[in-house]
Amino acid sequence: MKVAIVHDWLTTYAGSEKVLEQMLELFPEADLFSTVDFLSGSERQFLRGKEVHTSFIQKLPLAKKKYRQYLPLMPMAVEQFDLSPYDLILSSSHAVSKGVITGPNQLHISYVHSPIRYAWDLQHQYLKESGLQKGLKGMAAKWMLSKIRMWDYRTSNGVDYFIANSGFISSRIWKVYRRESQVIYPPANVSAFAYQEEKDDFYLTASRMVPYKKMDLIVEAFSKMPDKQLVVIGDGPEMEKVRQRAGSNVQILGYQEDAVLIERMQRAKAFVFAAEEDFGITVVEAQACGTPVIAYGKGGSLETIQGLDSPNPTGVFFEEQSVGSIIAGVQRFEAEGRRISPEQCRRNAMSFTPDAFKRNLKDFIDAKLAVKSASRLRSTDLEIPQVL
Repeated sequence: MKVAIVHDWLTTYAGSEKVLEQMLELFPEADLFSTVDFLSGSERQFLRGKEVHTSFIQKLPLAKKKYRQYLPLMPMAVEQFDLSPYDLILSSSHAVSKGVITGPNQLHISYVHSPIRYAWDLQHQYLKESGLQKGLKGMAAKWMLSKIRMWDYRTSNGVDYFIANSGFISSRIWKVYRRESQVIYPPANVSAFAYQEEKDDFYLTASRMVPYKKMDLIVEAFSKMPDKQLVVIGDGPEMEKVRQRAGSNVQILGYQEDAVLIERMQRAKAFVFAAEEDFGITVVEAQACGTPVIAYGKGGSLETIQGLDSPNPTGVFFEEQSVGSIIAGVQRFEAEGRRISPEQCRRNAMSFTPDAFKRNLKDFIDAKLAVKSASRLRSTDLEIPQVL
């Protein structure tokens, strides 16, 4: 059986690349396709020397830094991959890779991190944050996103089976494509985040500083609680905005290596998370350290954190992405957090190991290959009636 794995783009080693890493471990002989490959030498070790087949976008001007601006060309780019020699196509998609062209005798399974966020339900947020709500550029962007939506919906018919990375994304897949999907949670490297029972008297938040992560709201909330200490790890375009809202009780460390992040996660009283994520690996990593989570109660967090109403709670939810709601969540944690034990947090995190991911993915693929094989046998066994 020949296997092809298709990824949107390779520019950093983040959540979707960790899924790709496990796919490559499951199918080490698979060929790998991606619209672009600009991984640095230190980040591409998970590919284990595998050659990446890239699209024409790889050679376009400024593609290394401006690859996202070539989004209008990416549907055409993935359609140019010749996958006809392959029996099984696995696409790892949060943008365009699920749109590859496959034939009736091939099995295409798409692991969806999310339908294209900025083309569907997050379109208005994307246009606002990009300053593209008005003017000619805004009209061009809206026209382009409309075309991408049409392409994205049409190409969903080329996928035989969808896998969603959470129940939250499964509902998005149904809303956008009207297709059922199987939920298989992505892998979290919980073994790297060692358990520690003793905690210090500070809170931690860590993330890329981009608008939807709402790091500025977390910092502002703690600045209004001067008796509580907050440590902030991360960098990004919102860094200056975050710094401006930080009080003397907020320590901003900027980007840090994994060793520093893990050490602070192990010691933190609780991890604070305000984004509406599709899944949210960071909150699983915090729980792996035995650290409770205070999180926005929407999206994937509802599936990775056990709230105070559960028999074995691992965190506290707050209701809105607002300063007041975050403060209320911290206050509730201070009042009721004693019900959360580090052991419960660690136990919950162990549900999301790489081994669990590979086992669930393999079982799903094997089942669908069996269905495909049985279908082929039935088609060859059809009797042709004789004409007398």
